[in-house]
Amino acid sequence: MTKEFVDKVTYDVIGAAITVQKKMGRSLLESVYHECMKEELKKKGLDFHTEMSIPVFYDEKKLAVRFRCDLFVENCLVVELKSVSKFVIEHEAKVLNYMRLLEAPKGILINFNCGNIFREGQKTLVNDIYAKLK
Repeated sequence: MTKEFVDKVTYDVIGAAITVQKKMGRSLLESVYHECMKEELKKKGLDFHTEMSIPVFYDEKKLAVRFRCDLFVENCLVVELKSVSKFVIEHEAKVLNYMRLLEAPKGILINFNCGNIFREGQKTLVNDIYAKLK
């Protein structure tokens, strides 16, 4: 895995989100955008897991709690979909936690309830794993 690969996946996912928003508009339920995103990612030939269950461990013991990642694309990009008036710090924290638990180098928040996804409807996050990629 390289930075170039991860960045290309990110570019493709943002492109898919822009296409979905152009076709569907804004202010729909997140579940509608989720289904549309799955279709766009398939068209792009991207491998992804949807509503992936993420186990949580404490002192090497698997806990009876799980997180659900909206989309995990090409085993390197966590994608959290929203249809909200604006991002809040908890959205970013959620993506960072998923990135840590999945050992993913990059994550992206996408908000379909905005005027322009590229300018205001996405936030990309990276971590130390990304920084170590070549």
